[in-house]
Amino acid sequence: MNEKFKKHWEKVYQKEFGEFSWNQEIPRSSLDFIHSFNLPKTASIIDIGGGDSKLVDCLLEEGFENITVLDISSNALERTQNRLGEKAGKVKWITSDITEFLPETKYDLWHDRATFHFLTQLSQIEKYVNLAAQSVEKFLTIGTFSDNGPDKCSGLEVKQYNEEQLQNTLLKGFEKIKCITEDHITPFNTNQNFLFCSFKKQY
Repeated sequence: MNEKFKKHWEKVYQKEFGEFSWNQEIPRSSLDFIHSFNLPKTASIIDIGGGDSKLVDCLLEEGFENITVLDISSNALERTQNRLGEKAGKVKWITSDITEFLPETKYDLWHDRATFHFLTQLSQIEKYVNLAAQSVEKFLTIGTFSDNGPDKCSGLEVKQYNEEQLQNTLLKGFEKIKCITEDHITPFNTNQNFLFCSFKKQY
């Protein structure tokens, strides 16, 4: 595991939930995309980099039964487990760098909001795309900074995408369904422009 990267995120997640620029009380765009797939409540869903996101809270409330949350930060996962209390036992928690993740199963839905854009090296991006292509059975949805979004986040460089670039990056194994852009207003009243795209697995 990239220890420098892990230490960075463990330190970041010592802050309170409301101090994060990406904080969303209700992740509406993510939920809209997930609802559009009409998945059964038994569908296997993985949230990549979802450590302190409230998406898992929403999915549990909707009755989804097979949820995995992956994050490089054990602090982030622990915070969410504490927040969920007994409900945390219904979720599989994985501490891993996404580029080193070795899945033991396949997923009907791979969800990623704000992890992919931290992969700035071609080798990292290729590992991610290959892993997703091998691990996804049905759908993938990614939310990443658009080409009108920030070029840094949490002190780290990020890679911005427009719709064509993201589509071309995921050509191996995936067909684009839909893309939208969205202005995310941070808790500090600044604006981050996101690109959200959904994809269908191609065999």
